[in-house]
Amino acid sequence: MTHTASSRTRENTVRPEPPLVPFVIQREGEEAAPDNLLLVPLKPGRYRLRYADEDPRDRDLRGVLWARCSFGEVDDLGQPTGRPQWRMMHPLRQRGTMQALRCQVCAEPARTPLGHIFLAGPGTVDPDDPMILTNQPPVCPRHARTATDLCPHLTGDPTVLLARSAPLYGVNGVGYGYGGQGVQVVQRPEGPIPYGHPLLPTVLASQMVRRLSSFRLVDLGELLWELERAA
Repeated sequence: MTHTASSRTRENTVRPEPPLVPFVIQREGEEAAPDNLLLVPLKPGRYRLRYADEDPRDRDLRGVLWARCSFGEVDDLGQPTGRPQWRMMHPLRQRGTMQALRCQVCAEPARTPLGHIFLAGPGTVDPDDPMILTNQPPVCPRHARTATDLCPHLTGDPTVLLARSAPLYGVNGVGYGYGGQGVQVVQRPEGPIPYGHPLLPTVLASQMVRRLSSFRLVDLGELLWELERAA
């Protein structure tokens, strides 16, 4: 096949990574830790999932066990380095930013005078639904537009929700039990598991979920203008 100069240029072009990568994105080399899970009997027919070498940091504030994942190198500002795995959130960075309501891009406090800014992919939110569940940590005003440009889930025309109330709801995760290979995954819930659910003692969580119960849908440009006026 004959290649023109323009086609050779396209084939040899290496696109650089965007200069800014959201804090929550998992990086190349950050891998799931070895599986050393146990099921501890609580009462007949009831168990609690735990690690053989469990540390208090393995559980969230509600006592749910979390998937372990290694941490890569960080730069001088404490930000993760390494090639971003764009469609994956590091479970513990996601948990930390969601629990403390910090920006998923810079990890700084995300609260604004008007509430918290949450983003959702185009067409993923029913505007008539009085309650929205989200696994996406909020964004600060400085990085709201940046997040929409960088995140593959938000490309196109993302939904912007300004929430005055966003209480913790539960987690995304899988349920463990005994099977042919010993302690193994036996349940894969289709949606988030609410805190207080009877399955939670045997769940290994990977994402924290909040409930947006007092919110309004807004245009991003209009919102940033309102925040500038409120500052």
